[in-house]
Amino acid sequence: MPAIKPTVILLVRHASTPTTGIMLPGRARGLHLSDDGRREAEATAAQIGRLRAVAAVYASPLERARETAAAIARPLGRAVRVERGLLELDIGRFTGLKLSEARKRPEWAVVQSHPSGFCFPGGESFTAMQARVTDALNRLVARHRGRVIVAVSHADPIKAAVSHALGAPLDLFQRIIVAPASISVIAYRPEGCAVLAVNVRDGNLGALARA
Repeated sequence: MPAIKPTVILLVRHASTPTTGIMLPGRARGLHLSDDGRREAEATAAQIGRLRAVAAVYASPLERARETAAAIARPLGRAVRVERGLLELDIGRFTGLKLSEARKRPEWAVVQSHPSGFCFPGGESFTAMQARVTDALNRLVARHRGRVIVAVSHADPIKAAVSHALGAPLDLFQRIIVAPASISVIAYRPEGCAVLAVNVRDGNLGALARA
């Protein structure tokens, strides 16, 4: 009996914006890629473009994710398909807060060390975000069995997806680093997930996508 091909998802964090590393934009609308971000997106697109077949390109609804996805989809001859399950974590009243100010708040220690027990005021919990993202990825796997697809999302959702695929506790997910425009690769097989790569910025994805 031939082996069942895995479904491989390339999880791409959106490229840099003017607020990256400075502010917590959350789900704020109207935030676009910076000049550096557009160059990062093109570099990531070039890496992914070396793959022989990408069945679909999905993106979070936010502009920065859709712009990154558009750079990837264009040379592949694909349209960007919006998937709301890939949305950024809703950080509620933390939206727009400078990182330097967020770090001074007592809640920040909980966000870093015990995220599974935290819900942003007026926003979303980390556990709800992880469930939402993993549900979305499961739907994409069911839709594209045995294919390679791209899903452009945000740092925390990607870290949560990787953590879930590893079977690691959500409270350890802050140990995972996902840089702007980086690629993390998860293979979904009937027997379970395999994390093939995390935070790839410059490398050959060909062998990974065929794993």
